[in-house]
Amino acid sequence: MPALSDMTVKPAGSPWSDLWTRTASALVLGPVAIFCVWEGGLAWNLLLLVAMAGLGREWGRLAKLPQPYVPAMLLGLIWLAQMLGGPLVALLAVPPLWLFAWYWSGAFAGYGIPYAGLGGIALIWLRQLSAGLADTIFLIMIVWGTDIGAYMVGRLIGGPKLAPRISPGKTWSGSAGGLLTAAVVGALLAGSLEASPLVAFAAGGVLSLCAQGGDLLESAIKRKLGVKDSGRTIPGHGGLFDRLDGFLAAAPVAAVLALCVQGGALWR
Repeated sequence: MPALSDMTVKPAGSPWSDLWTRTASALVLGPVAIFCVWEGGLAWNLLLLVAMAGLGREWGRLAKLPQPYVPAMLLGLIWLAQMLGGPLVALLAVPPLWLFAWYWSGAFAGYGIPYAGLGGIALIWLRQLSAGLADTIFLIMIVWGTDIGAYMVGRLIGGPKLAPRISPGKTWSGSAGGLLTAAVVGALLAGSLEASPLVAFAAGGVLSLCAQGGDLLESAIKRKLGVKDSGRTIPGHGGLFDRLDGFLAAAPVAAVLALCVQGGALWR
């Protein structure tokens, strides 16, 4: 499903030459991601390692570093800290690695460490909870629901632009449609979380707002840098940031909500 940053109405006669490439990538990567989510454990952790390293490499290229793998290595260290010491240790590792990247490669390169690192930490920890499978699927469905609702309502209704200087394709109607769709999806999934529909409805709305904020942030970064995509990591789809921007913003909030509701120890 395309991210909100891609949800612009294509002009008449625009080429769709990458359709088969996009479809092939989705058919290959989709089942892998679903398997890893379902399996959890080592499979999910390794998937997040690959994602965090890929995000770091993309960020290094966006920062035009002569060694674009430096952010990838630093994010890999955050992943390793979480594997060895748990999420609290990983969180404590973020500030010094952020400062190191800032000193070594510049301010912009440094920002990529908390940007991708905090989301990665949250996604790993969320799946490790006793209800981690349901929590992770809930988050995925909320972000997808946001994207689908925004796309459909934005196309059908249109109207005033949400942030024309950042992402001209986004509308207020699309944003509202994504918010409402995600909240309804949350209510429908309430049973899997053993929560009331009202609580799940509210949680879905909060996470939808976070996902939309993450999408706008990534759009602003790309516009500032003058690039269309964050990279070419996924054939036909652009970069990992293009696909994961909503998750990177919503996952930490989902982890906090799960911590407040379910408890759990950050040092495990």
